[in-house]
Amino acid sequence: MERFKRIAVKILKWMGISIASILFLMFIIPILFPGTISEQVKIFANQHLAGKLDYKRTHLTFFRHFPSLTVSVDDFLLKGSKPFQEDTLLAAREVAVGINLKNLIFDREVKIDEIYVTDAYGNVFVNSKGEANYNVYVSKPSKKPKDTTGSGTSIKLDLIKLKNWNITYRDHAARVLVDAKGLNYTGRGGLSQDIFDLETDLDIDKLDFSLNRIYYAKQKTLHADLITRINTNALTFVLRKNELRINDLPLKFTGFLSILKDGYNLDVNAASEKTTIRDMISVLPPQYLDWAKDTKIEGNSDLFFNLKGRFSEKENLKPRLKARLLVRDGYVSNGKAPVPMNHLNMDLNVDLPSLDTNQLAIDLKSLDFDLGPNNSFKAVVKTKGLNEMQVNANIKGAVDLQTLDQALGLKDIDFRGLLNTNIKANGIFSLDKKLFPKTNGYLNLKNGWLKTKYYPNPIQNINIIANIINTDGTFKSLGVKLDPFRFDFEGNPVFVNADLQNFEDVLYKVRAKGVLNVGRIYQVFAKKGFDVSGLIMADLSLNGRQSYATTGQYSKLDNKGNLILKNIKATTEFLPKSFFIKEGNFRFENEKMWFSKFFATYGKSDFALNGYLLNTINYFIERKGTLHGQFNLNSRYVLIDEFMALKNGDNSKKSVEVEYAKVENPKSSGVVIIPKNLDVSLQTNFRKVEFKGLALNHLKGQASVEKGQVYLKNTSFDIIGSKMNIDARYQDESPLTANYDVALKVMDFDVQRAYKEIDMVREMATAAKNVKGIVSIDYKLKGDFDRNMKPIYPSLEGGGIVNLRDVEVKNLKMLSAVGDNIGAKAFNNPDMKGVNIETHIKNNLIHVDKFTFRVSILRPSISGTTSFNGLLDLRVRIGILPGGLIGFPIVVTGTHENPKIKIFSKKGQGILDAAYNRKLNKVIRHERRAEKKTKRQQRKEKEAQEQRAKNAEKQITKDLKEK
Repeated sequence: MERFKRIAVKILKWMGISIASILFLMFIIPILFPGTISEQVKIFANQHLAGKLDYKRTHLTFFRHFPSLTVSVDDFLLKGSKPFQEDTLLAAREVAVGINLKNLIFDREVKIDEIYVTDAYGNVFVNSKGEANYNVYVSKPSKKPKDTTGSGTSIKLDLIKLKNWNITYRDHAARVLVDAKGLNYTGRGGLSQDIFDLETDLDIDKLDFSLNRIYYAKQKTLHADLITRINTNALTFVLRKNELRINDLPLKFTGFLSILKDGYNLDVNAASEKTTIRDMISVLPPQYLDWAKDTKIEGNSDLFFNLKGRFSEKENLKPRLKARLLVRDGYVSNGKAPVPMNHLNMDLNVDLPSLDTNQLAIDLKSLDFDLGPNNSFKAVVKTKGLNEMQVNANIKGAVDLQTLDQALGLKDIDFRGLLNTNIKANGIFSLDKKLFPKTNGYLNLKNGWLKTKYYPNPIQNINIIANIINTDGTFKSLGVKLDPFRFDFEGNPVFVNADLQNFEDVLYKVRAKGVLNVGRIYQVFAKKGFDVSGLIMADLSLNGRQSYATTGQYSKLDNKGNLILKNIKATTEFLPKSFFIKEGNFRFENEKMWFSKFFATYGKSDFALNGYLLNTINYFIERKGTLHGQFNLNSRYVLIDEFMALKNGDNSKKSVEVEYAKVENPKSSGVVIIPKNLDVSLQTNFRKVEFKGLALNHLKGQASVEKGQVYLKNTSFDIIGSKMNIDARYQDESPLTANYDVALKVMDFDVQRAYKEIDMVREMATAAKNVKGIVSIDYKLKGDFDRNMKPIYPSLEGGGIVNLRDVEVKNLKMLSAVGDNIGAKAFNNPDMKGVNIETHIKNNLIHVDKFTFRVSILRPSISGTTSFNGLLDLRVRIGILPGGLIGFPIVVTGTHENPKIKIFSKKGQGILDAAYNRKLNKVIRHERRAEKKTKRQQRKEKEAQEQRAKNAEKQITKDLKEK
């Protein structure tokens, strides 16, 4: 017994010493090695990170992620790679790396084998050009021989642990959005080995996923338990154990993914077998889940998914997607329902070869349910293709909507009525080929009634009798009859009768009458903010054939009636704000839709229209109609700035191009986007138009909008006290770029006022600051606007004449320098009254034709080239008595601010012009001094540059005359 006690005491003693030693080491190691670790980690980060890294404090401790020795960084911030250097890629309360103790103690080397990131926000972004912000890790090859001792810092990961992450992945190139909140991830395995098994444990509290702005997952919970074999040599991922749960729906994955040189190869299968309909419903959007909690749902379901094939952009290869959803013997019933939805069955198959929607095949083999005797619905639909779709459908049902409403137990909506439908269709649907499946069917709704919780009064007395028939599979035999469609809302009856025949040349007969309170009807469906108190009042009778208008047979048309809009708010996807139609009185008169009284506002701008539109019937019937018309357009004030696509406004339904451009260029205004479906001429009369602080007063003239372009012809306006006449053309190319042509004439232009008030004058004519007086201008230009709708100067082409009618030029540095070198102070104040200066512009160079003026008794003449960036290559000839016939040459090079003078010389130094890519709206090369060449070579290059500029000016005149 004594011996046992002695052994126990010794064991406890050595255990105590060991524990004390371990604790001592845990305290002492961070003290002994802090410089080594912190310095090597910092060096490693600086060598291998392209993004800017910042943090507040560092810690070296065993106790934050016991028992690992970790270097912890507090308040970690990492910026993105170019061109996203100012955007956050990762921000975290703590980032820690685990250090291998053996290498640290015995080799004094820092080997990182664990990573911990806690309370983090990740922002992963790929813009529309495919540029990504996450390319921050840079592996720089060493110029020194490889260090075989293995000293320094390296990474051999065995553990990655992410705790409480919020991460957003936005890929504008692929139009993908993934937003994960409350993400926790643990990854274990020999991550530095060539072949290893990665064990993954992933939980996400809320997950959103959208493609092309369509959400396929919204606020879903996700749990994943995965084992993936990774071969880093072959870049292959084999899915060994992959169990996923989305809300209550379990999914199992098998297969592999191989990364190839020009793409990838994969074969992935997913299945959720022997689950329930309730589990399947759990993946629906959140607003439906509360309904499911209070509803009895029974039945089985299976989901199968396969994605197989190669992806190669080079070879135009994409994988094939197949999916199948089975629902069997479903049962749905609310506690108060007298009859449940019973015998719910569905068999849906989807096949998408090469991920090509034009080959999309949908096979709904069955969809059926019943609500008791004589109250059932059945559908079988099979389609293949998209632009040219093969259709085979059989839909039949007789449903009491009130019974269906009660069976489903819907809380927010209450509907009633008897719905009866029977539709059979078989054939090809193609808008381009004007084909339509052979069809015979009808839809009949009697005594319909609809009420929601968002508005106290129902839409009632809804009656619809719709018939559709097609006998030979073409548009010619297609007929659609709506007789009647009527309902009552807020005591106002509304009815529409329509009979449409022969869709190759539509024969239409439409009658519509009623008053509709648009604001309240939108409240019924919880659509807020569309309008305030908008009203639509209609009393229309339209009778005719589509071709009567297009072929000028107006006497055969019988279109008449009135349509009145009041206080309607409307948006377009290309404008940041809403139009507010205060009043719009429209009168239909055969081929014309007259705007007899139309008042609208857009932000600070106001418009009054009076005129007519042609082709309104075609516009609504055809897939790509164009509206033609002629109007008088009057306005007290128009602010062009607020029409720029990326400006802030109340419109939340912008096009995807505008939305992405706004995200990628948050500080840009964009350009004004012009509708592509208008061909309208306008006689304009604007009291004031403002553009970037520049005021144009009393703008009058002819304008037209055609195929996405705006033309101005014989248009005049007052600008800084002078009258300007212009012909112009404008066209947007994207939300960020546009191009224009303009021919302008202006008389009695105050140079100093123009220099002070017009940015473009200051930037294009820097010498104007030394000029006082009145000039006249006759000029033609074409060029591009940038993302802030400012001229891109290297894009400018054109030319013209500036007449110095009554000017005073003092202390122009270039002329003063010439005067100083020849001893003639009069060059500080030359006589340039009445001088015409002709110039031609191309590729950021201004070519000046020879012009002569007076300086005391001298007759100087100047010609040559200058650039928008101030480079000079000018020839000056100083003519002396008699009459300037005798003279001597001078060359001026250098810059406007620092001119260089050579007397008795004709040899200057040319300027190599800029290179501008008009397709990309990008400056490829800026202008610069040319290499020294022979006089003959310089003369040839100058003549070629001048000829290109003159040709550009002629082309502008030709283009504007053609319109």
